Amino acid sequence: MSASGGTRAIIAALTANVGIAISKFVAYLLTGSSSMLAEAIHSVADSGNQVLLLVGGRRAARRASDVHQFGYGRARYVYAFIVSIVLFTVGGLFALYEAWHKFAEPHPITAWQWVPVTVLVVAIGLETRSFWVAIQEANAVRGKHSLMEFVKASRAPEIPVILLEDFGALVGLVFGLFGVSMTLATGDGRWDAVGSAAIGLLLVVIAIFLAIEMYSMLIGESAAPEHHRAIEEAIPGDGVERVIHMRTMHLGPDDVLVAAKVAVPAGATAEQIATAIDAAEKRVRAAVPLKAQIYLEPDLYDAARAQTADATEEAAAPKDAAGH
Repeated sequence: MSASGGTRAIIAALTANVGIAISKFVAYLLTGSSSMLAEAIHSVADSGNQVLLLVGGRRAARRASDVHQFGYGRARYVYAFIVSIVLFTVGGLFALYEAWHKFAEPHPITAWQWVPVTVLVVAIGLETRSFWVAIQEANAVRGKHSLMEFVKASRAPEIPVILLEDFGALVGLVFGLFGVSMTLATGDGRWDAVGSAAIGLLLVVIAIFLAIEMYSMLIGESAAPEHHRAIEEAIPGDGVERVIHMRTMHLGPDDVLVAAKVAVPAGATAEQIATAIDAAEKRVRAAVPLKAQIYLEPDLYDAARAQTADATEEAAAPKDAAGH
């Protein structure tokens, strides 16, 4: 599974959301619809989130320094975590507040009644296009994983974030259209509040899910199961008898740290061991499409001692497609 940053999907979503946000604000000013205001703020939050993802990608590309010797790859996780906070507060909580306010003081939509419906229908079309671009980007890298498995298993945050944002935007637009349509049909402004509340709850759920996923990456996840296996299988070779135990951890979506204790022949010289380890590192780098920082410790294999290490390794190894 590639760790592509999904820049095309981010740009497509940003372009769509800026235009949609402007049209929703105009519709809100003309009609006073609570659902339109909630949707407008939602689009503003999404636009800001896409800018954050682009900034995170640029900052992650900085060279390693004396202070950050493994580089800045995790900056992409930090900015994606900020996205979840923005989505929760600016999008979800504001929509819930607006729903409460509108339910307490409901007002029917009496002017420009065709505007909110038109804006929402057009927005659904634009969001559908943005969502389709994100799906295409995901299809190019998700392999045999379903979209939900890809969202949970991907070590790159951008495409999963855009997928969830676009999905939430589409469903939110449907909620908004329902609230506005029912308000127009019944003259009861509380339906508008219901649409806004549904949008808020949806955004809060998506934001919490994103926060949990990004938290997991920030504290350090192992390589994806298929990459973990490929690395472990690539290490043994001439001069390296087997892997005694191994740990992997993503330093960023494209960077993985590999630390392993490997068995070498009892009679091997220091020069032979060094040559064998260099060759093993080359095999690992050829086996996975990631930038690998590799530290191999040579040792002599002891079956009794290895049983304890193997049990620990089995407990720590990735168990499913999500790798959690």
